[in-house]
Amino acid sequence: MEEKSFAAQLDCRYLLHTPAELTRNPLLMIALHGYSSNPEAMLTLTLRMVGEGHVVAAVQAPNQHYVTTGLPDAQSGSGYNWGISRHWGAAVRLHHEMVLQVLSELRERFQTSAQRSVLVGFSQPVGLNYRFAATHPDQIGGVIGICGGVPRDWQEPKYRPVTAALLHISRQDDEFYPPAVANTFPDRLRQRATDVEFYLIPGAHRFPSQADKIVRPWLERVFDR
Repeated sequence: MEEKSFAAQLDCRYLLHTPAELTRNPLLMIALHGYSSNPEAMLTLTLRMVGEGHVVAAVQAPNQHYVTTGLPDAQSGSGYNWGISRHWGAAVRLHHEMVLQVLSELRERFQTSAQRSVLVGFSQPVGLNYRFAATHPDQIGGVIGICGGVPRDWQEPKYRPVTAALLHISRQDDEFYPPAVANTFPDRLRQRATDVEFYLIPGAHRFPSQADKIVRPWLERVFDR
C-alpha cells in the first residue's frame, strides 16, 4: 500500500469585532477557541475578558465535526477543532498559515504593528499559539493562554527565543492539566521567554468568568507603558 498526500484549498473563516471608536495603532487580538467550540462563543468570551475597545478576530478551527452523544442527526450541533495527534505536524503548519493570513489582513486594514498583536487561546490551541510565538517571534507582541499546555517539544532547537509577553492562566481542578502539571509551566515557558506571568486559579477546565481581573491589568502593563 502506498500513502500519498496533496494540498487542497481550504475555506477559512473568522468573526471580527471592531470598536465603535477606533484608536490609532489599536491592539489587535486573534482569539482561538477550544475543541468542539466555535468562533461565536470565543468572540463573546474574549470581549467579556478584554473589553470592547480592541479589534478582536475569532478564528474558526479548520476541522469540523458534529457535537453529539450518539449518531449525528438534524439537531446535532457543529463543533470545530485544530487537529489530532496523528497528523499534528500538518495541524501545526495549518495553524501557523491561518494565523499569519489573519494577522496580515487585519494589520493592513487597521495599520497595527506586530508589537500590538496578541494571540488568545483556550485549551487546545494554547500550545499551538506558543509554537507560533517561538517560530515567528517578529509577528506577535503577546500571548494569552487559558487552560492549555506548553508544547512537549518546547526544548527543541527548532524554536527561537520568544520576544512576546506571555500570560498563562491554569485552573486548580482542571482534569487535563492538574496542578502538578500546571505548576511546571512557568519555568518551562521561561526557557524561551523573559516576560511570563502565571496564575493558578480555582475552577475546572472552563473559561474563567473572572479572567478580566487578570487579563486587563496585564494588557495595561505590557501594551500601555
